[in-house]
Amino acid sequence: MAAIPDQPPTPEPRHVRVAVIGSGFGGIGAGVRLRRAGITDFVILERADSVGGTWRDNSYPGCACDVPSHLYSFSFALNPDWPRSFSGQAEIRGYLERVTDTFGLRPHLRLRTEVTEARWEAARTRWRISTSAGEWTADALVSATGPLSDPQIPELPGLAAFPGQVFHSSRWDHDHDLTGKRVAVVGTGASAVQIVPEIQPKVGRLTVFQRTPAWVLPKADREISAAERWLHRTVPATAAVRRATLFAVREFQVDAFVRRPGTLRLVQQLAERHLARQIADPVLRAKLTPDFRIGCKRILLSRTWYPALAAPNTELVAAGLTEVRGSTLVAADGSEHEVDAIVFGTGFHVTDMPIAERVFGVDGRSLAEEWKEGMAALRGSTVRGFPNLFFVIGPNTGLGNSSMILMIESQLNYLIDALRTLRSVGATALQPTERAQRHWNQRLQHRMGRTVWTTGGCRSWYLDSQGRNTVLWPGSTAEFRRATRRIDLAEYELIKRAAPVPAPVTEEVPA
Repeated sequence: MAAIPDQPPTPEPRHVRVAVIGSGFGGIGAGVRLRRAGITDFVILERADSVGGTWRDNSYPGCACDVPSHLYSFSFALNPDWPRSFSGQAEIRGYLERVTDTFGLRPHLRLRTEVTEARWEAARTRWRISTSAGEWTADALVSATGPLSDPQIPELPGLAAFPGQVFHSSRWDHDHDLTGKRVAVVGTGASAVQIVPEIQPKVGRLTVFQRTPAWVLPKADREISAAERWLHRTVPATAAVRRATLFAVREFQVDAFVRRPGTLRLVQQLAERHLARQIADPVLRAKLTPDFRIGCKRILLSRTWYPALAAPNTELVAAGLTEVRGSTLVAADGSEHEVDAIVFGTGFHVTDMPIAERVFGVDGRSLAEEWKEGMAALRGSTVRGFPNLFFVIGPNTGLGNSSMILMIESQLNYLIDALRTLRSVGATALQPTERAQRHWNQRLQHRMGRTVWTTGGCRSWYLDSQGRNTVLWPGSTAEFRRATRRIDLAEYELIKRAAPVPAPVTEEVPA
């Protein structure tokens, strides 16, 4: 028998102290905070070819933020040059690119690197991360994939055989000209309210499928003058004051959403007057009037949505889309509509994050399996059974009325304190105790019971298949900041490496 030649040993994967998944606001923010904490041994793994997250992916016509620009930015990187009070997608994406450059994050980026699996190796107390560009290992794993990263398109009979163009709002096909075409927009949420007014003037016929109407308030958008921008550049404190004022106003509004939904009646009256002023046709107005309390679903901001729906070339179908027969779309009310293109504004996988199917913790259990009864974490950041896994925009950290950047920065504070604490106590990893995680979520869901999202009489994308709100935070951003300012070791089990392991190949990341 011929001798079998010795096989070369399998090379060790590259090792870093921290691996971050995603390069949107969460991932870029994590990179900045890690560097400022003196941690330079990290990588940011991004499946796309550039940074930006949802502000890279969503480039549809009219895409803009519905949070004031000066509040929708990092506290450590205020931007004096926002062009409008509510800035558009291009400006926000450009801001993230500048933050990436300013804080020296380019050497840490690994673009076109999609994470296909992350598995906890208990024997080595580390994460093994498989990607489309090779393997890494890391002491800690940060999931900053965000809830608005994977589009959700309904499974409709006949859709695959539709002869025209089909795309989701977050995957806009800029090579496809809609001019003069018969176009269907499916959904009437935050994306559709921006898309429809932009494409309505140029399409031949626009059909909008609406399952549930939304409450809409006029958007107080305006151009920020050159004098204002000059003042913010020359006297940076003025930009900070502007941000603080916006923050205070939003914090003042929180109580109405989470404790006293009845006080939203005045806001609802404003929305009713806005609808009455812009829609003269009583039949169309009835279709656009929600039957739930304002705030139960996301409040939309627009001055152009209603006029676009009232235009002669627009038809509002007050029913969901149920079937596709060739180029004919069939609604739940039985009506049929011939179209050349379909645009889905149907949201994202929010309560069933796709990343959960790729992360495996203690005993090989997937995060998706752990969350099969609904997402849950301790302080929105850590999950039992998944040591040293940290979330940015984790379960119940979303906001219904303010800037997510405020919540992101709070979770980054928590992450940095956890890493520092591990080093100071000589431990390798930590995970929440079962009791701490259970009690946190019991208190949270109890508070959720009196919020407008629960009592308002609607079914929203905030709710999971069990009817629980696992997306939003039932309190103020200041309260969440206090809850995540320091890690409480009484809520955690510490894990120490049992035995030394062979030194891995270290990923050389410039400091």
